[in-house]
Amino acid sequence: MEVHMSILSNRAKSLRPSPTLAINAKAKSMQAKGIHVISFGAGEPDFDTPENIKEAAKKALDEGFTKYTPVGGIDDLKDAIIKKFQRDSGLSYRRSEIIVSCGGKHSFYNLAQAIFDQGDEVIIPAPYWVSYPPMVALAGGTPVIVETKEKDEFKITPENLKRATTSKTKALIVNSPSNPTGSAYTKAELEKIAEIAISKKFFVISDEIYEKIVYDGFRFVSIASLSDEMKKKTIIVHGVAKTYAMTGWRIGYTAGPEEIISAMNNIQSQSTSNPTSIAQKASVEALAGPQDEVGKMVSAFAQRRNYIVDRLNKISGVSCYKPAGAFYVFPNFSSYYGKSYQGKKIENSTHLADFFLDIARVAVVPGVEFGADPFERLSYATSMEDIREGLNRIEEALKKLS
Repeated sequence: MEVHMSILSNRAKSLRPSPTLAINAKAKSMQAKGIHVISFGAGEPDFDTPENIKEAAKKALDEGFTKYTPVGGIDDLKDAIIKKFQRDSGLSYRRSEIIVSCGGKHSFYNLAQAIFDQGDEVIIPAPYWVSYPPMVALAGGTPVIVETKEKDEFKITPENLKRATTSKTKALIVNSPSNPTGSAYTKAELEKIAEIAISKKFFVISDEIYEKIVYDGFRFVSIASLSDEMKKKTIIVHGVAKTYAMTGWRIGYTAGPEEIISAMNNIQSQSTSNPTSIAQKASVEALAGPQDEVGKMVSAFAQRRNYIVDRLNKISGVSCYKPAGAFYVFPNFSSYYGKSYQGKKIENSTHLADFFLDIARVAVVPGVEFGADPFERLSYATSMEDIREGLNRIEEALKKLS
């Protein structure tokens, strides 16, 4: 009897491609055909990488800095990261507690592989960044999704956190400011989370990649800075992509207990090895050099945020939380579910996103991908002109539904 072995692993078969990248690809293929699509899909700043950072990369090239580096990053970059944590959050780390990887996503992937085993539960507040649940599952962990409410600014409450915690809870993921909602935790809110984490003995994975993109005087606080005890229970995932418009440079970094960082280093040594040498030198300049461009970028984002939130809230049947950080809005369009256009019924966020792309020529990301079906994610990392036109198109398209 012939036994047919599956070509693909169960692991590969269980995975779907990143929906945000898929939406972007569809919008780009329409644009390539000459269709004017306005995309609110991109999770990257629309600004160019600052000149001083590009110059540092060119200098590294000219000096022949193009060979392998240590697996977990060069000392210059680790030192710049250490200074950044000290300067911004009053946190002290040693080189052995820092690892540099090929982007924030790679950092999280390595971390999941290093600390999660079969049966470990990982609490993930929803809406969540699309890659958290699959990366936890790929490592054998069990994602425990806890829904948050718009009225609570999409933040997990201490009551809900306690309810979700069991003897198998290994970690909680806190993404502040958040992708997709832009919500951010205050110091007082983090103190309550820290209290539970310490008493229930689980780790907090703090994704701080949007740390610098905050508005209206909001003060970012890292949960690791609350106490020495909490620092031992926190692993910070960070990177240069969003703050310095360096998404394509692929540099992320992790700070945490030495034992965990060492395990991540071993995993990285058997997969990608070192991050790109030139990008590491550019990142030293990003973290240690002048920071003026960051302020200019955030100020442009703030202007766009104010406009997009105001416009969305004026559309009949739409509500939109005003984000404290990042560059996304997460409006609730669910009052349009159940309506139809040309015999096609809109039943969920995926149907509505398809409708916007096909009818309005506007790309958004369906909320279901972030674990919150009533919503759509719109990135305002695009020009004010495109934001105006895109919202005009959305408003007109919604009027066609009945």
